Amino acid sequence: MKRLLKLLIWLPIIIIIAAAVIALMNEQEDGRVKKPRPSIGEQARDFTFPDLEGKEVSLSDFYGKKVVFVNVWATWCPSCKEELPTMQRLYEKFGGDDFEVLAVSIDAGGGKAVAPYMKKHRYTFPALIDTSGSIQLLYGTTGVPESFIIDKKGRVAFVEIGPGDWTDPERQALIRGLTEEPDTEVVK
Repeated sequence: MKRLLKLLIWLPIIIIIAAAVIALMNEQEDGRVKKPRPSIGEQARDFTFPDLEGKEVSLSDFYGKKVVFVNVWATWCPSCKEELPTMQRLYEKFGGDDFEVLAVSIDAGGGKAVAPYMKKHRYTFPALIDTSGSIQLLYGTTGVPESFIIDKKGRVAFVEIGPGDWTDPERQALIRGLTEEPDTEVVK
């Protein structure tokens, strides 16, 4: 009886440990390890995703030239639906030589889901497609939306978890200040 009791106690513990080891090995096998969210001042983590026309766009393309507003979002996300109109107004106000928006969609449907959504709502900022969700692992996001403002030197200048109001004067002042910094050469 004691032996059976010991087995009943230890068996679940052994199963849990084995499952954790297998999960860890699988995670490391495909390289899909979630990194911690980047901190302010940290070098932004480069990524490359296709836009709605299939052109590959890399974050590092903008280093030294533009402030980049990176937003991780999805068409099915209620909080994103709240935030996206304010991003459009931000893009209309600042988009140009010194500022860019890269809205990285994690929709599994890819461009087939995102393109009609963008058109329906008349969003003109660039949308990138990440059907695998790798941006979430790279930037340590815990949900959508999450936003990262990257300065011209390629460093993280601001992090927003959850929906933000990008028409807010304080946030716009931050972006204005970053865009007014001189262009710089960035060592990649």
